[in-house]
Amino acid sequence: MIQQQQINQPEAVAEVTAAFYRYEEALVSNDIAVLDELFWPDEHTVRLGAGENLYGIDAIRAFRDARPSKGLARELRNPHIVTFGDDMAVCSTEFTRKGSERIGRQQQTWVRFPSGWRIVAAHVSLMS
Repeated sequence: MIQQQQINQPEAVAEVTAAFYRYEEALVSNDIAVLDELFWPDEHTVRLGAGENLYGIDAIRAFRDARPSKGLARELRNPHIVTFGDDMAVCSTEFTRKGSERIGRQQQTWVRFPSGWRIVAAHVSLMS
């Protein structure tokens, strides 16, 4: 059971924050190798997108390989990172894109593995 004092330990927050912003940079620059690295390479990984539901790393990789590489720039709003102990975190943010009135939402569950912090579940949605 997680104890209150284990929530948002500074070292874990710093590590996840760095991984989160590394993911964001890879996303907007379409660095598929880094995006692939930061997702847990397992059949249990899930990414529920704005227009697709992807179950397993193979589906996520296929989506990344096929998606357009233009128009990916966005501005984050209200990023919120919470760590639970040294090995789990939830990162939530809103985002906007130039030329669109819609507000996007993104939430990721990160877990620390021997290979580093990896996204095990992600959700992306758009509000009207």
